[in-house]
Amino acid sequence: MSTRFSTLPNDFKKLISARFFFTFAVQMQAVVLGWRIYDLLKDPLSLGLIGLTEAVPAIGLALYAGYLVDRLRPIQVYRKVIMVSFVSGLVVLVEHIFAANLSVYQQAGMLYSAAFLTGIARAFSQPAIFATVPRLVERSQLMQATATSTSAMQIARIAGPAAGGFIFGFFGAIATSSLVCLLLIFASIAMMLIKKDIAPPESRPHHTNIKDELLSGARFVFRHPILFPALSLDMVSVLFGGVTALLPIFANEVLMVGPKGLGALRAAPAVGATIMSLYLARKPLRGNSGTWLFSAVIGFGLCILFFAMSKTFWISLVALAFSGGFDSISMMIRSAAVQLSSPDHMRGKISAVNSIFIGSSNELGEVESGIAAKVLGTVPSVYFGATMCLLTVALIAYWSPTLRKMELEKLHAAH
Repeated sequence: MSTRFSTLPNDFKKLISARFFFTFAVQMQAVVLGWRIYDLLKDPLSLGLIGLTEAVPAIGLALYAGYLVDRLRPIQVYRKVIMVSFVSGLVVLVEHIFAANLSVYQQAGMLYSAAFLTGIARAFSQPAIFATVPRLVERSQLMQATATSTSAMQIARIAGPAAGGFIFGFFGAIATSSLVCLLLIFASIAMMLIKKDIAPPESRPHHTNIKDELLSGARFVFRHPILFPALSLDMVSVLFGGVTALLPIFANEVLMVGPKGLGALRAAPAVGATIMSLYLARKPLRGNSGTWLFSAVIGFGLCILFFAMSKTFWISLVALAFSGGFDSISMMIRSAAVQLSSPDHMRGKISAVNSIFIGSSNELGEVESGIAAKVLGTVPSVYFGATMCLLTVALIAYWSPTLRKMELEKLHAAH
C-alpha cells in the first residue's frame, strides 16, 4: 500500500493530508455537538435538529456550489471551505469558554450556528475535492487515488470521534474544541503548500441561462441508468438505517458508557470501513459490481438490526464496525461509478448532486432518527429504520436491473 501511495503526485498527498485534518476535526466537533446539545436540552429531537441545521445549507447550496466549482479554481474553493469550518470551530470554542455566562438557549443557539456553518462548508467540500483529484493524478491512477483518499478519510473518521470522546471525557469541552481549531489550521497549511493551481475547464457546453446550467448536473444524474438508482439506494437506505444521531442516547441511557463510550460508538463504523477500504485498495472487487453493491447494503441493514437488539457495549461496537465495513463496499463502488461516468466539464455539478443525495441520507437521516425516536422510542425507531433499509434494497433491485448487472470494468472501458 505504501509503495503504491509513493507513486502518487506530491500535490495529491498534500490535498489528502488537508482532507484528513479537515475530516478529523469535523468528526471531533460532531461528538462534542451531539453530547452538548443532548446535555443541554435532554430531547432526542434536538439531536435530529443538528442534522437538519447542517442539511439546510449543505443541500440548499449544493447545486450552486457545483456551478461555482466548475467555473472557479477548485483548490481555492477548498481553501475557503477550511476557513469556514475554522470559524465554526471558533464558535463552539467561544460557547464553551463563556458557557457560565450564557443561558441554555443561547448556548444551544451558538452550537446550532456552528452546525449551520459546517453545513455551508460541506456544500462546497465534496464538489471541490471531486473536481480536483482527477486533475492532480493520471487517469490510470484514479482508482488508486480514490481508494487512498477513502482510506485516509475513514482513518480520520475513526480517530476523530475516538479522540473527541476521549479528550472531551478526560479534559473537557474547551480542550476538545481547541484541538479542533488547531487541526483546521494544519489543514489550511497543507492546502497552502499545494503548488499546482488548477484552472477551470476550458471547454463547457453553452447553456441558455444560469438556471439551466445549475440543473444540468441533476439532469445528467437523473437520466443516467446507473447513477440515479445507485445514489437512490444509498440515500434511502442510510436515511432510514443510520443511527449516528441516536448514539448519545444509546451511550447515556441504553449502554451506560458516557462520553468516552460515545466516542468509541461513533468511531466503530469507521473502524470497519477503514479495514474494508484498506483491503479493497489491495484486493479490489473483480466483476459483479452491482451484486456486490446490493449485498453490501443488505449487510448494512442487518448490522443495524443487530445493533438495535444489543444491550451489551462490545456487541454494539462489533455491529457498528461491520455496518461500516459494508458501507465502505457500497461507497467505493458508488464513488468509482460516479467518477468513471462524469465528463470533466461537469464534475463539480455532478458531485454536487451526489452530495445532495449524501446530505439527504446523512443529515436528514439524523432528523428522521430524532423524530422516529420521539414518536416510537429510541430502540423501536432503530428497528423501524433497519427494516425500511432492507425493503429499499428489494424495491430498487426490482426497479433497476441495469444497476444489478453493473460492471465497473465496462464503465472504465467505455470512458
